[in-house]
Amino acid sequence: MSAETVRAENPVCQLLERQAADYRGWWWVAPPRDAWLETGQGRAISADLAVREAWQAAGRSALSPFAAGSAGDVGTPAGVVLFWPKSHALGEWWLLWLCATLPEGTPLQLVGENQGGIKRVLKVLAALGLGCRKLDSARRCSLFETRLGRVGIDPDAAWTTFDVELDSERLTLASHPGVFGHGKLDDGTRLLIETLSGEGRAPIGLAGDVLDLGCGDGILAAWLARQGARVTAVDVNAFAVEATRRSLAANGLTGEVAESDVYSALDGRIFDAIVSNPPFHQERAIDYGPAARLILDAPAHLRPGGQLVIVANAFLPYPDLLERAFGGFEILADDRRFRVYRAIRR
Repeated sequence: MSAETVRAENPVCQLLERQAADYRGWWWVAPPRDAWLETGQGRAISADLAVREAWQAAGRSALSPFAAGSAGDVGTPAGVVLFWPKSHALGEWWLLWLCATLPEGTPLQLVGENQGGIKRVLKVLAALGLGCRKLDSARRCSLFETRLGRVGIDPDAAWTTFDVELDSERLTLASHPGVFGHGKLDDGTRLLIETLSGEGRAPIGLAGDVLDLGCGDGILAAWLARQGARVTAVDVNAFAVEATRRSLAANGLTGEVAESDVYSALDGRIFDAIVSNPPFHQERAIDYGPAARLILDAPAHLRPGGQLVIVANAFLPYPDLLERAFGGFEILADDRRFRVYRAIRR
């Protein structure tokens, strides 16, 4: 299918589609899933493995920022389009990273939905000493342009650490604006760990090979490793993978950490247990797809007697999925906001 026959689906891409700019040789940074982008011109730079795999499946070049920032053969783009994310702190990191990675004067366009805060980039760019002008607006989206410059701020300054107390233990966690629960312990994850540790009941034994699926900042991986489990931690987000590696190292713990779109990188491996606080948002939209795949495909990655233990907002429709995948489940904890579910492969 040629690029000329594919129309943009996402409102921000529809705004870009109508521009007269020649985007050949440009970088699309933090792009959404959109067939117009994936069959068009340029290279994707994304922390989202699912996005990169979609581009690569279409025969397109796609890199994580960690690869693009260090590889000598990536080359210099003719320009950059940055899709402004929901997290403004993450958007600011992308700006700092682009300024530190690419030559001064590289053309930069910034696009996003108005309700997502794209108009705030005017103040962000002004604070960095970068000029800016509005190019276009349509479909409740706006497009701005500027040029990259030297701003004197190291993007690595976005990495922070914080301590949490769990089960009379202290863990130090690394955090980044691109990671779930940035800078704090999520209440659902806390309930999950309290349930696993046996607070108020017998502990849930998770020994042997344990998979932390959607590892985020590494809190579950670090806690499980400290309990003696052989931990494999995966996440679709490159920032989360790096955060988990840093969190394990900060606590003197070991574990295997890798990028994976749910089970995509696990090559049929099986485990004694799978634990997760599965995501259900993609930017502002609710997306049950990854959580559904996590649950429905879990039995194929568990040994007989192996268990899946997840925490989820109480309103989410996971009981039906657990029933379909395992033929039954139990609720280990319910604080009215969150529930901890366990299902066992028979």
